[in-house]
Amino acid sequence: MSQRSIEILIGRLITDEAFRNSFLRDPRKAVGAFVESGYEITAVEMDAIAAVAREFWHYAAAEMDPRLQKASFTAVKQ
Repeated sequence: MSQRSIEILIGRLITDEAFRNSFLRDPRKAVGAFVESGYEITAVEMDAIAAVAREFWHYAAAEMDPRLQKASFTAVKQ
């Protein structure tokens, strides 16, 4: 387990709108791309992060100060 990778992944999910939207469409694909960029995530960790309620990520992002957000200017399809 790489606690630091999990912390970075959660941070991205909360602060990076495009990454969060990608994750919400296909969690395994988004986390796979995250791993391909050099981070270590185990299968157990992937299952755990994918099991978090989708609403949590929306709520956490909405509560984050916008100055800490990386906004996406593309349309979101849900």
